[in-house]
Amino acid sequence: MRDNVRERVGRFIRVRSLLTEGDKVLIALSGGADSVALLHILISLKEEFNVALYAAHFNHGIRGEEADRDESFCKALCEEMGVPFFSHGADVPSVAESSGESVELCGRRMRYEYLQCVCRDKLSGAKIATAHHSDDNAETVLWNLTRGAGFAGLAGIPIKRDNIIRPLLCCTRSEIEAYCSENDLDYVTDSTNLSDDYTRNKLRHRVMPVLRELNPSVGESIGRTSAIMQEADEYLNQISEKEIKAAKIPYGWSCEQLLRCEPIVLKYAVKNILEKAAAPVDFQHTALIIEAMRNGGAVDIGGGYTVSCAQGILRIVPQAFIANDFCVPLFDYMKEHGRRVTMRDGQLFEAVPPLALSSEKIHNLLLNDGIPCAIITRDTVLRRRRAGDTFTDRRRGVTKSLKKLMNELKIPREKRDTIPVVANGSTVLWIKGIGTSAQAKADLSRDGEYIMIEGIEHA
Repeated sequence: MRDNVRERVGRFIRVRSLLTEGDKVLIALSGGADSVALLHILISLKEEFNVALYAAHFNHGIRGEEADRDESFCKALCEEMGVPFFSHGADVPSVAESSGESVELCGRRMRYEYLQCVCRDKLSGAKIATAHHSDDNAETVLWNLTRGAGFAGLAGIPIKRDNIIRPLLCCTRSEIEAYCSENDLDYVTDSTNLSDDYTRNKLRHRVMPVLRELNPSVGESIGRTSAIMQEADEYLNQISEKEIKAAKIPYGWSCEQLLRCEPIVLKYAVKNILEKAAAPVDFQHTALIIEAMRNGGAVDIGGGYTVSCAQGILRIVPQAFIANDFCVPLFDYMKEHGRRVTMRDGQLFEAVPPLALSSEKIHNLLLNDGIPCAIITRDTVLRRRRAGDTFTDRRRGVTKSLKKLMNELKIPREKRDTIPVVANGSTVLWIKGIGTSAQAKADLSRDGEYIMIEGIEHA
């Protein structure tokens, strides 16, 4: 068993390309049998793969003295095995109560955040190795199935995602425990794993034993199924990304173009659009959004987001866009934001902060977004649009109301009050995304100073 597990994990790492020569690997070490076995196996494979090993422990602050015991055990184990060790603790129950998360989900989130923090601040470019095994994967698939899941949920735990790898997914829990026994490896037992207080424990202690009676290799069987689901999920993501790209238009995505997709691809496209906006995603909302794409309307999807389907355009609208009015004197705003550009003899003389751009690009920026300092007064402000605002096109010299201009440009109604403008009274000098007006038109044949507004957070 000992050699079989080690050899199988080594083969799994090679076939799945989990490690490359010279990698730094941070092992998530809880002190349980799974992570202790992972540490021991990777140490035995260290020279073969030419990698540097580290370990990190996150103390959740849930089990009092028992949690402190686990941390001390991990530290002593790493000292014994010559592996650099990092640790951190937090009061997860208090954080979960404040955030509204379950203790289980909050602990998972904070644990991964800590591991990524170690990688970022102390082990630049490191990979994180977790000790999930095939039984964990089976439990995850079953839990997702009970809640209702698509291909992504039934794909289970990914073998590799970003900088996270899971070398033990080719092994069962019993094989890992046998490995620890045969190698005389001590480990600690989390008392919460023995109770049925957590959802995963109920699956582990009540459901999985029954399934093993029906099929002793149920973990491996579910693993094969989840691998197929993962391939299908990856393929549909690729197809939907192409459709999303093809449907992209100003201010959103073409409903007509997306509705030409096959139903499953359309659902993936909507899901991926929402995910890119960090908006909540679920089956019910996806169905409602597709209905709105066909018939028009809006869907409140929670989390501070509304999906609008108007004028044939699908848009994700954060509630933050519907914010209170703001009005800032332009000179005050420029003290901490934006850029001042000085032109002499038609050439860039100075830019503060510096501009690492070609002369042609600087000229184009000034022509579009450079406001001459000579026309800026104490009354020149950065604000949102207001009734009565007018804008004069710098190319044609035609003056229109801002409302009419935005109608002609088909700027979504819910976005119009979020677009910053620079104005003297009701005369608009600059509009974010549109540029300067005739009154603020740059004359680069003359010496002068200009300001360019950048980094506006209100839009």
